[in-house]
Amino acid sequence: MIFTNSFFVPIRLYLDILDINLQTLIQARNPILYAAAEHLFAAGGKRLRPAIVFLVAQATINSNLVLNSHARLAEITEIIHTASLIHDDILDDCTTRRGVNSVHNIFDTKIAVLAGDFLFAQSSWYLANLGNLEAVKIISKVIIDFAEGEIQQNLAQFDLTISLSDYIEKSFYKTASLIAASCRATAILSQTNMNTQNNIYNYGKHVGLAFQIIDDVLDIIGSTKILGKPSGSDLRNGNITAPALFALHKNDQLRYIIERELSIQFDITTALNEINNSMGIYQAKDMAQEHLQAAIASLELKSNSDKYTKLLKVAEYILSQVL
Repeated sequence: MIFTNSFFVPIRLYLDILDINLQTLIQARNPILYAAAEHLFAAGGKRLRPAIVFLVAQATINSNLVLNSHARLAEITEIIHTASLIHDDILDDCTTRRGVNSVHNIFDTKIAVLAGDFLFAQSSWYLANLGNLEAVKIISKVIIDFAEGEIQQNLAQFDLTISLSDYIEKSFYKTASLIAASCRATAILSQTNMNTQNNIYNYGKHVGLAFQIIDDVLDIIGSTKILGKPSGSDLRNGNITAPALFALHKNDQLRYIIERELSIQFDITTALNEINNSMGIYQAKDMAQEHLQAAIASLELKSNSDKYTKLLKVAEYILSQVL
């Protein structure tokens, strides 16, 4: 487990149980389909999304204990996320994920598509069995958002006309939507009022956007060992993220390289160097910090309240990944 921060100690047991349950929840009759679906769960990952569910649960019921429905929601959230990764890797033709070979690289594309579909279906089954219609509606919308995000991303490959607002919208669909929706669903399961649900949703939305921006920064500056996939993967696939968008300003060489779709040897190396030597990384970090500040503001903390302290620490943890 990646989390060593003290504020994750109260949920460490829940995360350990989640790791065990994720593999037992996958009950495909076909052994190849089971192996494909189970592959990424065994590889681990940050588990940020279920961790946030547990922390929101503890904050909204004001207890270190969580409800069984919260625990199942955390599992559903990670299943949906993993399903989206399998499909993402097919579309982007990624060879590795979480430091291991991608599912379609081990098996084949057809098996990987079926494995992703199977996980989405499995998550829908468990979601329906939560017995809370509002939570079901909110989480179900996420799967629609994933598709919208993928369509936007693939239509905008190597497109230099995309704006920061286009990038933020796509980032919401692909990342922040699931985190925001799971935060609201957690608050609903805790039977909180609508005001609290809205605040928690906005917290998740801005944390999710910050997380995606930081992830895009790491894709530029990180090593393959740390990322679990080759650095610059987004740019190789024509996905122009925040650091590149900022770096493109008054940089004709970078613009020319991207316009020709990195078609010449060493283009990716040159492009990454141009982005690293610009203000793009710093501006992207600043934008992530703005969203983290918005997330903190969404909690509307009272000076004498520490109910949401751990959720504030999540914001600090996300930003620390690039400091």
